[in-house]
Amino acid sequence: MLNRVVVAPSGFKESLSAPAAADAIAAGVRRVLPDAEIDRVPLVDGGEGTAVALARATSGRLVALAATGPVGEPVGTHFALLGGQDTAVVEMAAVAGLSLVPRTRRDPGATTTYGVGELIRAALDHGVRRILVGCGDSGTSDGGAGALQALGARLLDADGAELPFGGRELLRLARVDAAGLDPRLGEVELVVACNPYNVLCGERGVARVFGPQKGATPRQVVELSAGLENWARVLTRDLAVTGVDLRLGRGTGASGGLGAGLASLGAALLPRFPVLLDHLGLDERLARADLVVTAEGALDRQTPRGKVPAEVARRAKLSGRPVLALAGTLGEGAGEVPGVDACHGILPGPMELAEALVRGAELLTDATERALRMIILGARLPSTSRTWGSAPDPAPQTPEGPTWPDVSGTQRPSTVR
Repeated sequence: MLNRVVVAPSGFKESLSAPAAADAIAAGVRRVLPDAEIDRVPLVDGGEGTAVALARATSGRLVALAATGPVGEPVGTHFALLGGQDTAVVEMAAVAGLSLVPRTRRDPGATTTYGVGELIRAALDHGVRRILVGCGDSGTSDGGAGALQALGARLLDADGAELPFGGRELLRLARVDAAGLDPRLGEVELVVACNPYNVLCGERGVARVFGPQKGATPRQVVELSAGLENWARVLTRDLAVTGVDLRLGRGTGASGGLGAGLASLGAALLPRFPVLLDHLGLDERLARADLVVTAEGALDRQTPRGKVPAEVARRAKLSGRPVLALAGTLGEGAGEVPGVDACHGILPGPMELAEALVRGAELLTDATERALRMIILGARLPSTSRTWGSAPDPAPQTPEGPTWPDVSGTQRPSTVR
């Protein structure tokens, strides 16, 4: 019996927020299990919705303000003040996310994290003692250069002129003047919640892995990678960075290299899920579930590398809970994510990406219904301990002779369990 279903999805980039995805899945569950208790736990990974989710979970509040967006123009944004804690949450996606970059202006060589620095300054104005920066869903690849500029650092070329915004400018960086950095940074704990698998440079550097998703051409990927190499070198030298390798350290590539930029100021780069999900009481909620449903835009070989469905599955298995994962696309390795018992794509057939993004909620609800009906059908089918291709088990004996389960419409007893 599926009496309690925990719905714990991530958002679907450029289509559904995590709360919207949770609502869509819950609607599909309700079609099949109208009396089930549904516990919605929309999950955040540091990207879109992080500040809202943590403010809500802690009875905190949002602070609205205007700041510089990723293309250099003002945007309405916010940060969170957590309830009962002296902590602010700065969500980089709320001011420098990919969704804030118009499709016609997607050039990661030009976008900036300047607004992230402005949000950190605004949080400092509120007198907090701890600032948690959530990384994810970025539209930038400037290594956090813009954020440092907003916090008072001067980025200078060989002639002593200040660099304009954008990752492509980092190739010309000759010196970082840190004399004007906001002194309050030394009085707070700065924590970056990030994917530890993302690094700034090297073969798996952030420009190579994520640059194309943000609009970079192959030539721009090479240009951005070289600029970030120079950025790591100059930062390490001029800010006397010790204790972290800005090139290859875990999490330095978070949000187009924002992790490296903030690490140069002394920020701790921490794996995002322990930092973020403990505010939501996720483990306790999963332990009470009969079924866990998680979801994300894509399920593939990258999923175990710090993605929400893999983390949900890992935690659910600590309590022995079954896990269904739904995804917009199922790539290579989708069926091999540890802890995921079954996966299901939400597209019923070939579809243009633009249409799928617009119809995300509808597709996710319908897919949830289809998957649950299959689960219930499987639970109703007779089960045996043998596998397909093995010799049939001897039929149970009765005084009237051998008997078999009723398997009308099948060729042999089902092994679905």
